[in-house]
Amino acid sequence: MKILVLMVAFMLPSIVYAQNINTTFKVYDVKKQKTISLDDIVLDVEKADVLFFGEEHNDSIGHILEAELFKKLNEKYPKQIALSLEMFHTDVQPIVNEYLAGVISEKNFIKESRAWGNYIDYRPAVEYAKLNQLQVIAANAAARYSNAVTVSGLGALNNFPETSKAFLPPLPIDTATGRYNEKFIETLGGHNMGTMKVYQTQNFWDATMAWSIAKFAKAHKGIKILQLNGRFHSDEKLGTLAKLKMYAPKLKILNISSFSDESLEKPDWEKFKILGDYIILTKPKSKKSE
Repeated sequence: MKILVLMVAFMLPSIVYAQNINTTFKVYDVKKQKTISLDDIVLDVEKADVLFFGEEHNDSIGHILEAELFKKLNEKYPKQIALSLEMFHTDVQPIVNEYLAGVISEKNFIKESRAWGNYIDYRPAVEYAKLNQLQVIAANAAARYSNAVTVSGLGALNNFPETSKAFLPPLPIDTATGRYNEKFIETLGGHNMGTMKVYQTQNFWDATMAWSIAKFAKAHKGIKILQLNGRFHSDEKLGTLAKLKMYAPKLKILNISSFSDESLEKPDWEKFKILGDYIILTKPKSKKSE
């Protein structure tokens, strides 16, 4: 019975994807200036090391496409693809590895890895990795470190014991200036952040995810990485993507910006082209609450 349930979980994204391919989303190649398929992205990844999938965390169709893209990448590049997730923290990597190895239960995995409340959206990709013996990177920073930065700034990270720093990117961490900072202020509606070091926390998340990817890539030559994160972290090739270029300048990187939009039927691609190499628009009604 458990095997049957797992098979259904793996097949569901492909089934839904196939049923809705012409109605729920469109993919646009910014360089080629035309709509394409997921298969076209997979072919382009032949010359890339890392593919960012910038999502909206509450976009159901976006999550289905992530799992489908991961599957297609493995079919094209068997055993040469790994999954990297904003949704898990660096300190739970051993737990992720234990689950993928099949030595702990899913219940224990979800509880002890502090899986996000909407883990069900990422489960198909993780289960596919488990079934196909693919590696999963727990890429983000644990909340206890993020909270310390939010309250006291990035300098607070220096106060942690050396054993804790094994889960942190190299210190000190730079705070990005320019366009990324401007976007962040715009997102807050222009409000003053006061004493809360919120922007420094954002940069800390970016640095941690970028460092996790760079570290994995260095240790696993030839393995391509699909990174899933909120699209603010990689849109316009800023945030995590920009930090990754600093940590590993030789890596070849592509990025997707995926989100729901009312203009799906007749999109103005020119409006979105700054966001990434590929734009994926999904039906707004497919969006659900976080």
